[in-house]
Amino acid sequence: MVSNLHITSEDSTLHFRRPGSTHSTTFVKYRRLLLVCFSLAVSGLSWPGRAQFTDPRNYQNSPVGVNQLELGYSYARSDTSIDPAIVIGGARLNLNEGTIGYMRYFGFFHRMAWIESSVPIAGLNGSISGTKVSRAITGAGDSNYGIAMLLKGGPALSVEEFKAYKPTTTLGVSLTVTAPTGLYSPDKILNLGSDRWSFNPEIAVSYPFGPEQKWALDAYANAGFYTDNTSYRGREVLSQEALPGVEGHISYSLFDSLLVSLDSRYSFRGNTFVNGQNQNATQKNFILGSEVIVSLNARNSLSLTVAKALVHQNGPSVTGLSVKYQYFWGKGYRLPVQSATQ
Repeated sequence: MVSNLHITSEDSTLHFRRPGSTHSTTFVKYRRLLLVCFSLAVSGLSWPGRAQFTDPRNYQNSPVGVNQLELGYSYARSDTSIDPAIVIGGARLNLNEGTIGYMRYFGFFHRMAWIESSVPIAGLNGSISGTKVSRAITGAGDSNYGIAMLLKGGPALSVEEFKAYKPTTTLGVSLTVTAPTGLYSPDKILNLGSDRWSFNPEIAVSYPFGPEQKWALDAYANAGFYTDNTSYRGREVLSQEALPGVEGHISYSLFDSLLVSLDSRYSFRGNTFVNGQNQNATQKNFILGSEVIVSLNARNSLSLTVAKALVHQNGPSVTGLSVKYQYFWGKGYRLPVQSATQ
């Protein structure tokens, strides 16, 4: 889910408005295009995909009755496959991944909630040093399904009602399930799928602050729980302990059309066992990244994320880049939203 910027348009002029803000600023189309070009030009690093971070401001309130289509592309250099919880020792991998996702925002017991799903299509090639193992593979990765809800500070509001909403501290929860739908060969080490289910509950707090509340501080706590892979390397059973993690995001809204954030994540534990034998692979991972979100108009937005693993004890040593395009539609966009009076 990306709960970022809501924009209105009238003729050749665009009016950018942050959710709940009573302040509106006007920009011509040419300036908007310059902002987009600038945001793409300053991002020359790389990011491994969405699995490492939850988006900043993910748990801020948004209007209900809206749908979101997301198309994403990620490139990564890593020592892990599409499953970021398992490390392949000595691996040198290159991953190109395209993702298609869908989100729906709705009211549930008068609170804002959403559901989402995504399917990755990836190309993976690489080798393992000291062995003759090498492989190139293209196909579907494991699909993801999520449900979330704001427990505090997130009343279910239509677009018209949302114009009068003032951002406040929100508390939210979510559950993401990853299904073993990806391409998997038991006799291969390098795979796109993980051949196991995973469950990732999360609790989050989002706190807007500063002049016009253009700043936001987000704190998330989550954990991954995994079923066994009973066909690991053919006939072996791979088990893994829970992998808890905490995230911190600080973001700032520029010109009401551009959002920039500094993102961090720390995860630990997650030891693995093969046929009951302890692999002594307890993880300690710290990833630092940044995201830029650009609202093009009321229906379209772009985002770009960069990240690098600074600490990766028994965890994936990743450096990568991710670009996402979002398109919004639904009854929330049937009528143009007029700029609020200051």
